[in-house]
Amino acid sequence: MSALPLEGIKILDLTRVLAGPLSAQMLGDLGAEVIKIERPGGGDDARAFGPPYLQDPEGKANNNNSFYLCANRNKKSVTVNIASPEGQDIIRELAKSCDVMMENYKVGDLKRYRLDYESIKAINPGIIYCSVTGFGQTGPYAPRAGYDAILQAMGGLMSVTGHIDGEPGEGPMKVGPSIVDYMTGMNTSIGILSALFHRKVNGGEGQHVDVCLFDTVIASLSHWLQIYLVNGVTPPRRGTWGNGGMPAGVFRATDGELMLVVGNDGQFARTCAVLGAPELATDPKFLKNNDRVVHGKEIMAIFAGLFLKKPVAYWLDELEKAGVPSGPINNFEQVFSDPHVQSRGMRVKVEHPFEPELSLIRNAISFSGTPVKDYRAPPLLGAHTREVLATIGYDDAKVEALKAQKIV
Repeated sequence: MSALPLEGIKILDLTRVLAGPLSAQMLGDLGAEVIKIERPGGGDDARAFGPPYLQDPEGKANNNNSFYLCANRNKKSVTVNIASPEGQDIIRELAKSCDVMMENYKVGDLKRYRLDYESIKAINPGIIYCSVTGFGQTGPYAPRAGYDAILQAMGGLMSVTGHIDGEPGEGPMKVGPSIVDYMTGMNTSIGILSALFHRKVNGGEGQHVDVCLFDTVIASLSHWLQIYLVNGVTPPRRGTWGNGGMPAGVFRATDGELMLVVGNDGQFARTCAVLGAPELATDPKFLKNNDRVVHGKEIMAIFAGLFLKKPVAYWLDELEKAGVPSGPINNFEQVFSDPHVQSRGMRVKVEHPFEPELSLIRNAISFSGTPVKDYRAPPLLGAHTREVLATIGYDDAKVEALKAQKIV
């Protein structure tokens, strides 16, 4: 099998919680050697974000919870107290041989330890140094800490998410998962890979890559935000309604709900036929998609009544035959029971010290020539400290002395 795409790339990862660790995990999946730096004793903040935790074979409390497990596979965990001069020396020594250094500390925090970009650049001019923050390296909010939910609110995402005004439960709503963290992680990976490409192919130098949650969530609003930029009007919350092809939304059947998106006029005509109301397709109010957008409440109400006549499975089968996009509203158990999800191998098994077959979510990218097949479990805290420090000349005696001083 061919080498993985990033084999030979070495990454020093000082990020914590979710956005930065997700990016480092993606790069580790693709073959990079990722050295994760954690605090002695406590480790990554994510380890303390609550249950569920893996069960220790001896029944002891541990810090291997779902939040940490989702973002830290294919890494080596090294414990270093970067607040100590000796710990700072270790980081600088490791950085000398790394291609990338990642951090998500508050702006300016690492400068006092001489671990900021300029300090690291002085010892490794070619390094790609990536900072992941809530609000970026510049601007009046730069010093602030930022978490996903705060940025969902400040970036406008919550203003267009939630039940339609006038419906029960109306008002701004947070997206369930930490979606801004995940998107920021992807942007971080793109930034790092682009900088690596520039350095190697274009003869460029190392550089500082600045990625933040605030920029990411604003950019992610895409066509929703473009509506405001075109006409100065903020789109209303639409609940499950679509913002393009109409009708689009969740419809209740006799035994549950389904999601439907009618993307064009042809699909609308076929949907009307499936619903037993072909005359709707020639009604002047609904003839073209723009007409259906204007008369959205009316057509959605008509469709809602028609879908109530039969069960979900019937509608999904008939819509599939008609070539109209639709799908069930799956819970997580149903997602992983879905034959297509199983065929795509979205659940992978890894060997973990606490769980012989720990389930993880596979990397979402598939390659024909360099497939990602090597998934290593998220490491126990400090599991690779001796191994990694040995590469910079620290023997067992030195490591034991540092452990006694709580430096590693």
